[in-house]
Amino acid sequence: MALRTSSSFLSSTSSSCSSLCFRFNPLLFSTQRRSTISLSRSRRFFAMSAAAAAESGGIFTSPEVAKSFDFSNEERIYKWWESQGYFKPNIDKGGDPFVVPMPPPNVTGSLHMGHAMFVTLEDIMIRYNRMKGRPTLWLPGTDHAGIATQLVVERMLAAEGVKRADLGRDEFTKRVWEWKQKYGGTITNQIKRLGASCDWTRERFTLDEQLSRAVVEAFIRLHEKGLIYQGSYMVNWSPNLQTAVSDLEVEYSEEPGTLYYIKYRVAGGSKSDYLTIATTRPETLFGDTAVAVNPQDERYAKFIGKQAIVPLTFGRHVPILSDKYVDKDFGTGVLKISPGHDHNDYLLARKLGLPILNVMNKDGTLNEVAGLYAGLDRFEARKKLWSDLEETGLAVKKEAHTSRVPRSQRGGEIIEPLVSKQWFVSMEPLAERALEAVSKGELTIMPERFEKIYNHWLSNIKDWCISRQLWWGHRIPVWYVSGKDCEEEYIVARSHREALSKAQEKYGKNVEIYQDPDVLDTWFSSSLWPFSTLGWPDESAEDFKRFYPTSVLETGHDILFFWVARMVMMGIEFTGTVPFSNVYLHGLIRDSQGRKMSKTLGNVIDPLDTIAEYGTDALRFTLALGTAGQDLNLSMERLTSNKAFTNKLWNAGKFILRNLPHQDDTLAWEALLAHKFDKVESVVKLPLPECWVVSKLHVLVDEVTASYEKLFFGDVGREIYDFFWADFADWYIEVSKARLYHSGDHSVASVSQAALLYIFGSILKLLHPFMPFVTEELWQALPSRQEALIVSAWPPTSLPRDIDSIKKFENLQALTRAIRNVRAEYAVEPAKLISASIVANPDVIQYISGEREVLALLSRLDLGNVNFAEAPPGDANQSVHVVASEGLEAYLPLSDMVDISAEVQRLSKRLVKMQAEYDGLMARLSSSSFVEKAPEDIVRGVREKAAEAEEKLTLTKNRLNFLKSKVLIAN
Repeated sequence: MALRTSSSFLSSTSSSCSSLCFRFNPLLFSTQRRSTISLSRSRRFFAMSAAAAAESGGIFTSPEVAKSFDFSNEERIYKWWESQGYFKPNIDKGGDPFVVPMPPPNVTGSLHMGHAMFVTLEDIMIRYNRMKGRPTLWLPGTDHAGIATQLVVERMLAAEGVKRADLGRDEFTKRVWEWKQKYGGTITNQIKRLGASCDWTRERFTLDEQLSRAVVEAFIRLHEKGLIYQGSYMVNWSPNLQTAVSDLEVEYSEEPGTLYYIKYRVAGGSKSDYLTIATTRPETLFGDTAVAVNPQDERYAKFIGKQAIVPLTFGRHVPILSDKYVDKDFGTGVLKISPGHDHNDYLLARKLGLPILNVMNKDGTLNEVAGLYAGLDRFEARKKLWSDLEETGLAVKKEAHTSRVPRSQRGGEIIEPLVSKQWFVSMEPLAERALEAVSKGELTIMPERFEKIYNHWLSNIKDWCISRQLWWGHRIPVWYVSGKDCEEEYIVARSHREALSKAQEKYGKNVEIYQDPDVLDTWFSSSLWPFSTLGWPDESAEDFKRFYPTSVLETGHDILFFWVARMVMMGIEFTGTVPFSNVYLHGLIRDSQGRKMSKTLGNVIDPLDTIAEYGTDALRFTLALGTAGQDLNLSMERLTSNKAFTNKLWNAGKFILRNLPHQDDTLAWEALLAHKFDKVESVVKLPLPECWVVSKLHVLVDEVTASYEKLFFGDVGREIYDFFWADFADWYIEVSKARLYHSGDHSVASVSQAALLYIFGSILKLLHPFMPFVTEELWQALPSRQEALIVSAWPPTSLPRDIDSIKKFENLQALTRAIRNVRAEYAVEPAKLISASIVANPDVIQYISGEREVLALLSRLDLGNVNFAEAPPGDANQSVHVVASEGLEAYLPLSDMVDISAEVQRLSKRLVKMQAEYDGLMARLSSSSFVEKAPEDIVRGVREKAAEAEEKLTLTKNRLNFLKSKVLIAN
């Protein structure tokens, strides 16, 4: 026999079997049915298999060769998929494309469980739709992560003793690009390790030339419509990073602090006329522009309309106002309004028409408005200020207070609310159309409950600060004219050349211009991601015409507002349609106790470490079993269980492959392939177990496919798991052993082999989106496969099933379970075969007796002593009677299972011991000193033990009485 191998499949053909319409895998046929093939022949075939595997480069390993699935093969399988072009959309297939834009991870990032979650879920969608035959595209890429990347490089430079300012902008950005080229691919390679079947030939980076062009175009179009403006407003300011940051980049934590009580004297009053103000930030008092009380607070009614003197400001006066916003019960009920340094104060000041006074420099030091405190760091100023207030008698007291502190997500420093000149996008007009998209059904959000949150946020949206004071990112496409007021005279252009031309046209040839030093918020470019990656603003681009709008956007629910809603708004604004038809939101990954993973708690689980120990498939399966939008508690127990699931799949494959005909047995293969399972007439003709398992499979395919379509991935995983483990592995594989090893009928064995191969292949298909590696490895060992599993056709739905056969086999299962329970109850040795009389009506007897070999094998019955009748046997009084289901009973002779006299003696001794233990427990409970003085949990424990002992005692007495009655009857 000549072996033929290729880079994609290990296959062999023989002239004697050239008529067969499938390829043979030489790794498959190491043994035939174990009872009919010699050891020497098996060894020869193993050698041939090893030679073929070596020639192929060892891409796949047969279950025949390996004890379990080798996780180290995963990377080789992945590279093979990619090299074969399977990740690219097959446009030739036609049909509606299925497109998922990957949420671009930060270029600075390394893999964490959040990445593992989104990669798993998106890859499941992609692999399923690819197998369904749709042109499928998963768009990958990374985000330039302005703040995070700049921070990383600045820290690297600091280690060299170099500051960003020392290098200058051009040299610094050059260094960042160098860093990106060296380290920026880490997260991409790690995502590949999770099995992400993205089209990497279309990988994008948010600073790529084409995407940068899209960002500039978006800015210009929004500006032309009057939706982008420049102004001084309150922002989140990072003193260390020296930039505004988005709300998403601010994390709030409850931290211990101090509440300071300070006297504000009333101008023109006596020494006793003062207001005591409680504040957590006394250093901001230099920016006070008013003092406010609640109009219903009678304590301060007499001061409303007067002036208060701001402490340590050399007598600066501010008005005392009333507003219902003031909380009478917080502190003293008096509020200092510092609109330049508090978001709420800022809004209140705008409502009341108060001036805004800034006392802070961009680096977190106080400015000249603070007088003698100018130049001090904000926290140093706080200490000195309090000391001075104590000296002047204006400090009342200070007390411990827990505050909600805003910290930078990147640097960890406390964020400073600060009024700063920035660029903003007017969001209200954009939000209106995004709200309509959901209300009109153009956009579906899953889970549905997040629609309310989406609607609430968009209905109360604030303008978006899109400028950042960084050097790394998309430079704002605005130029200023030297010598002109930059707030009044600026030019928006696509390039320096275009800006210069516009300036020269207006101001003459000798004009000089300079570009705005700020860059755009990273979220601005990310909001264009679904369509800019496909070629927008060139809407004639092939990818844009073919794949836009995208099908599903999958991401964490925590960025619904900051990213998803903005993409919807931008997509509608620039393309006239929503950028995706469905939004699928997942929750957070928490530890086994439900706590958020953090380095502080030491409960972070590294996906790469998890993969090394449990395999990628087990991790993916575990993550995918969660419910959409709900947080998932990740435990090692779950991972261990799903690793066992991987092994169970492997062992099932090993069993099936070992029990297929030898490759040279052409007649056996022709008989096997003659069995079909896609027609009603072929299914109903099958023997009962095969008809049952094929029918159950066909029901499963319909259920699983429906769940995939609804994106109910948790249901998918559980449905497949239950069928494989409970129906296929625990029942049908055991049933098949009766066909393969005990029937002596080749035709019976053939139908079982065909069913095993058909069902297992279908399971691999259904499970492939969840567990791609082990399923592909097993698939490659099957003789019936025509191509790689990743691009194989999804099982068709609405295939025939025989509901009557399902019910009949369930009766057989019930009978088997009942007999097994009796054997366990009487501690019958597993190897011991017992007799049985099966009693039922004629119809039931007909199909149960037709599977007597199966019943005998599964129940460990003596096949020669299994009788079927419509009435109980004559020795029924010497048997254990079990009822399996209505109209189906069994009588199991006691003498077959136990030595009745010996068992009576054993149970009698055991009963004495059990009674003594029970009496001891009851004695403790009858003691008032114990019940009244012992701890409650101890008493409760004793009561539980007593109840359990009483139950066991009753069961043992009943069983002993039953055995004694049988001894009397026998005598």
